[in-house]
Amino acid sequence: MTTVVFADLVGSTSMYERLGDEAASRFVNQLMGVLGQVFEQHHGRVVKVLGDGLFVVFESEGDALAACINIQKRLEGKPIQPGGTGAPVQMQIGIESGEVVEIDGDCFGDTVNSAARLADLAGAAQILTTEHVFKTLLPVQKASLRSMGPMYLRGRAEASHVYRVEWQTGRDEDATMAGRSMFAVNHEGFLQLEFGGKSVRLDSRSGKLSLGRSPDATLSVNDPRVSRMHATLEWRGGHFVLTDASSYGTWVYLGNQGEPVVLRRTECYLVGSGQIVPGCEQADDNAPLIAFSVRN
Repeated sequence: MTTVVFADLVGSTSMYERLGDEAASRFVNQLMGVLGQVFEQHHGRVVKVLGDGLFVVFESEGDALAACINIQKRLEGKPIQPGGTGAPVQMQIGIESGEVVEIDGDCFGDTVNSAARLADLAGAAQILTTEHVFKTLLPVQKASLRSMGPMYLRGRAEASHVYRVEWQTGRDEDATMAGRSMFAVNHEGFLQLEFGGKSVRLDSRSGKLSLGRSPDATLSVNDPRVSRMHATLEWRGGHFVLTDASSYGTWVYLGNQGEPVVLRRTECYLVGSGQIVPGCEQADDNAPLIAFSVRN
């Protein structure tokens, strides 16, 4: 079994626009070199640098997790600003474990694809992984993982049980106060919903929001497939949680994934961006498409 890590730089496009191609490329190359050394110190092998990201493999799931947490804590404790100004660097990371095919030092297979999709799905300063990794970890490492429930990763026929790594718990005491306050806000963020020209925002201080056919719902959706009180959304335990309470169910499309998470009197966590479709599938005629995005 091999553990695969994809670590991607957040917001690189805006950085290139601000600094220019030459300065931004020089900065990214230096950053990838430093991060690559951290991975190697934890017994990882950098397979390749992918522009503004790293593709790394490990023999041990525990080593991979420790390396990723180390990197996130370093960036929190000593924020790095490209060009000395602007927002500090943040990474989004995915970890998966399984069989890989190695050819001339490169690695291929479903495990590699899954790790890349997890990195795409992760938000800024987040680490996402799956049940495969969770099962192999020591109890002390398992304690830092929080279940996000089943999710369909693009290119996979079956849902993967996804976990978010709560790496900020017990963070280093030498982290700067500026770093603490900055990351506390990003860690929490807010959820934005858009439908029919109306915008609704949910954060940790908001009460529970409702969506449904009833005019009393926080977000009213006038469609016969939608129940009067179809679903609720709330901030709970560090996550934005969508809970279905309807007759026909709720379809949730995360990111660019074609396969939805289907809720029938169940719940799921919302991450990144996507669409919530109450009462039917995305492709149905005149489907009520509610856009959502989790923002910092």
